[in-house]
Amino acid sequence: MRRRQFIALLGGAATWPLAARAQQSAIRVIGILSPETPATPFVEALRVGLQELGYVDGRNIRYEYRWAEGNFERLPDLAVELVRLNVDVIVAFVTAASLAARKATATIPIVMAFVNDPIRAGLIASLAHPGGNVTGTAGATAILFAKQRIA
Repeated sequence: MRRRQFIALLGGAATWPLAARAQQSAIRVIGILSPETPATPFVEALRVGLQELGYVDGRNIRYEYRWAEGNFERLPDLAVELVRLNVDVIVAFVTAASLAARKATATIPIVMAFVNDPIRAGLIASLAHPGGNVTGTAGATAILFAKQRIA
């Protein structure tokens, strides 16, 4: 065997453990923050949608649920718990949960859902350029109303 081929083979063999480790799928953790209990169909829809994309609970994804049980004052503490767990992303349902998550972290991505006016709430800078670590769906904002034309 030639020297260069041998060195290339040896170099490749040295990287095999690293490549094998990289191919192992790390379990990603999604934090769910909501003022209501887990009975909501929206959480189930999220789980089903992610499963259709190949994210299976317990195999390559795990959920951490934090429910305020109708007590909105608990949301900030629950958001801090998710940040301490170092979740990969926080899915926050409604404006109050999204605000609590944003206050708790500026680095963990936050996906807001069912937020009526994220600009007015101070969650994002604009619809075109949200900035920061918050994204997601928005309801009918003042900007959208202004852009609509009456036919």
